[in-house]
Amino acid sequence: MGEDKALKPFLGRPLIQRVIDRLSPIADELIVTTNRPSEYGYLNTSTGSVHRLRLISDLKPDRGALGGLYTAVASATHPLVAVVACDMPFASARLIEGMSRLLVENEADVVIAKSDEGYEPIHAVYRRETCLPAIESAIEADQWKVIAWFPQVKVYTLSSEDIRRYDPSGLAFWNVNTPEEFMKAEEIAQY
Repeated sequence: MGEDKALKPFLGRPLIQRVIDRLSPIADELIVTTNRPSEYGYLNTSTGSVHRLRLISDLKPDRGALGGLYTAVASATHPLVAVVACDMPFASARLIEGMSRLLVENEADVVIAKSDEGYEPIHAVYRRETCLPAIESAIEADQWKVIAWFPQVKVYTLSSEDIRRYDPSGLAFWNVNTPEEFMKAEEIAQY
């Protein structure tokens, strides 16, 4: 896109603010992983939840998405951690709540969707206690795939029925990567 998607105005406000607003009603804490915290400092005053929002730089620098996932899970203070990308304008609180219930009911460590393109690790729920050491082990083994550590934990993959039940619009996993997708998402969001 040629610019930071998280800060790009979406219906007049930064896209990351939209994602935060969609998920904050169900969050006990909000963590934004960023290596440029000064650019996101305004979030502490605009969310209305100063006590719950923390800006955290990568704990394992230069490790891509796996390092970001590690940072989110390691920085969380609660046993269940929902991770959502900042470029998902339709991130779903209802889906995250459903995923959390399924994680507990199935005694899973990860609840995640899988599409034709593969797993959706950046709109998923993780059990901190079991996932953190597995992610750390993958990083130490110089693995880069975000799901490289899945064989070490119990993964519950959402069925298409689960997804439809919690995300009837089918938009929760859509991330915007091009100006055209961004404009289309804004159109849809206005309805």
